[in-house]
Amino acid sequence: MPIRDSADAAARPRIAISEALRNNWIEIWYQPKIDLKRKCLAGAEALARIHHPQFGALPPGGFDPEVDDDGIAELTQQALLATLCDWTMFEEAGFNLKLAVNVPVRALFRLPIPRLVSEYRPKSERWPGLIVEVTEDQIVREAALAHDVAAQFRVSGIVIAIDEFGAGFSSFASLRDLPFAELKIDRRFVEHCATDAANAAICQTAVDLAHRFGAAAVAEGLENAADLQALMVMGCDFGQGVAIAPPMPKERFLDLLRQRTSKPRAAAARPAALGSQKPAGRVA
Repeated sequence: MPIRDSADAAARPRIAISEALRNNWIEIWYQPKIDLKRKCLAGAEALARIHHPQFGALPPGGFDPEVDDDGIAELTQQALLATLCDWTMFEEAGFNLKLAVNVPVRALFRLPIPRLVSEYRPKSERWPGLIVEVTEDQIVREAALAHDVAAQFRVSGIVIAIDEFGAGFSSFASLRDLPFAELKIDRRFVEHCATDAANAAICQTAVDLAHRFGAAAVAEGLENAADLQALMVMGCDFGQGVAIAPPMPKERFLDLLRQRTSKPRAAAARPAALGSQKPAGRVA
């Protein structure tokens, strides 16, 4: 059982990726993503977590920050293949979800991602493809390489999302040269966007900018109904956060999907219906 009191939480270790991989402590959790215009479940973000045999599921920051390229690449590949495999279970539950995987830029160019996806992708004709999320600050530094990689990705049904947009302060020129399908607004600007005029202005600008580039705008880190409603008024396309549903283990997410298929369609369309699980943070 996880240890929950603050003293024990402070004593939880930071685990090296290599150790977690070697001991099969890695779990893939999923955070639902809602279509804010259609008010329905549209996808989910895959998040790597460590489930320690003594300390249980570790909170965000459970991974040792000092990791080498080999460890990052191995973790990314495991998350990628697990997500491709899990999609079939979600389809069997009646949901055609577009799943997203976080990929550090150093793994983006190191792994043969198009080949892996082509080899391990679901065989269903309904498979909608895969979203690879790369943080803004990382992808801007490697814009030229990212452009070449994106062209290879499209052939395999992969698109790129720029994660934590607004934190990296990229220029319009940089965005113009980056092929992306989603712009994910950094949670620091999403927070209190219903009451903070500056955050609201930044969110609205990001939404409009994404649409100008022919991409979707995604609000991450939604924590309350007021911010959720504000983003909907702004025309934001998708949202995720504990106001909708927290990250959860695959089995719990699968149970949630099965429960929703048994509910009346009108009830299943309400984003708030997902928010009954206890919060859990992002690790990777």
